[in-house]
Amino acid sequence: MKKFFKVFILFLMFQIVFIPALSIGLVYYGPFQTTREMIVAIAMTSMTHQYFATWFLSDEEINQILEKNRPQQDIAAQELDDIKISNNKTDITDPKEGIEVVKIEADSYIGYLMIVDDPSRVKVATAPRLGTVGATTSQIVEAYDAIAGINAGGIEDDALGNGGESSGLIIEDGELKTPAFEYGTQAVVGLDADNKLVVSNSMSYYEMKEIGLRDAVSFSPVIIINGQPTIYYGDGGWGVNPRTAIGQRQDGAILMLVIDGRRLGMPGATLKNVQDILLDYGAYNAFNLDGGASSTMIFDSELVNQPSDIMGQRYISSAFIVTKPKSDEKASK
Repeated sequence: MKKFFKVFILFLMFQIVFIPALSIGLVYYGPFQTTREMIVAIAMTSMTHQYFATWFLSDEEINQILEKNRPQQDIAAQELDDIKISNNKTDITDPKEGIEVVKIEADSYIGYLMIVDDPSRVKVATAPRLGTVGATTSQIVEAYDAIAGINAGGIEDDALGNGGESSGLIIEDGELKTPAFEYGTQAVVGLDADNKLVVSNSMSYYEMKEIGLRDAVSFSPVIIINGQPTIYYGDGGWGVNPRTAIGQRQDGAILMLVIDGRRLGMPGATLKNVQDILLDYGAYNAFNLDGGASSTMIFDSELVNQPSDIMGQRYISSAFIVTKPKSDEKASK
């Protein structure tokens, strides 16, 4: 009986210690390069699990992996003249008209792509108490009496997770809502006075004013520019997570993509996945927005996706919303 017990203990130790150690060794020091790079990217883009990479690899090795997989940063200048907006409608009475939501399914994620025909209906909206307390995407959409929306820029979350502080610049209706980001440069996405989507990995607020951005937020990176992908190698270097992104077709239609993840059997999508989906749907320019627990889509007062936070929708600072048609607004007064 004692011998059996000793064998059982040894077997248990083998299962608990040796197999995990062997697995870690194979991942980090074996021939599984793709798996190693994906694990490093996932770890380093999280706030609390970077030790999965830093315990086993040097800073130099981690940076080499991340740099190799990141999207191209030195991108060409945008060719906005190639965007030909021809589908603005002024006689819409149904606020859902001109909006389509497409479900996208793959082995590791489920996503939703909202196609908005008229880009003039898309704008940045902010939490009512921006700088103090954030709001959910639903609350922001409701506060602006909009028909739809997705989360937008990044947040500087505190221990309470109230989402009130933006991690970057926000411009709403031509007004800088985050004075702390007036100087320096930002990776930015926004819409100009002609309702064309502007994307950049580095732009100053002065330049934004010069080109007349009416609405904009900061995050990163640019994933499609002038119809060309910026990710040529690997998965984009940000691992597998829930995602949010925005793009524009050459006919002006806005593409708003949200992908779920962080669930058993559904970890999420890579930046390369996001890029490929948007290219498949005709995106000419596209930009990655804040993802993870923030990724949320609202349409017609309903939550479309399943946010990864166990508490439901996360408190955020900004959203891209789809306003109701002007004719509908007049009719309701």
